[in-house]
Amino acid sequence: MTSPSATQDSYPYQNEPTWSKSEKAIARKAFDAALGQELHEVIQEAKRMANEIQKSSDLWDLEHHLTQRRKEIDRKYDFRGSRLTDVLGRLLYENRLGEEDLRGLREEKMKSIRSFAQFLRDGAA
Repeated sequence: MTSPSATQDSYPYQNEPTWSKSEKAIARKAFDAALGQELHEVIQEAKRMANEIQKSSDLWDLEHHLTQRRKEIDRKYDFRGSRLTDVLGRLLYENRLGEEDLRGLREEKMKSIRSFAQFLRDGAA
């Protein structure tokens, strides 16, 4: 018995957008810039918090903060093709990148990215 995804007529990931090499390069550059910006912010937060440590509980607060930020960043920054439009949409929503950073992507992808950013804006309202 074969699963429906294993038949010749269907592709298991038919709803996933396909990314050309140039589109992947554009997305990777924007992705890496946003990640670098966010990591820089975390470093600055950690330095500020470390400078304010007065007692042992402050140290553990810093450790907890860094663990939480690492988990958030690990969940947010996923470069798999199946997640990329949502990831870029979230980064657009958070103003971690602008549409100009994504110039060169096909309009269908930009529509998906904008749509997800709008979905997040609507949910936050």
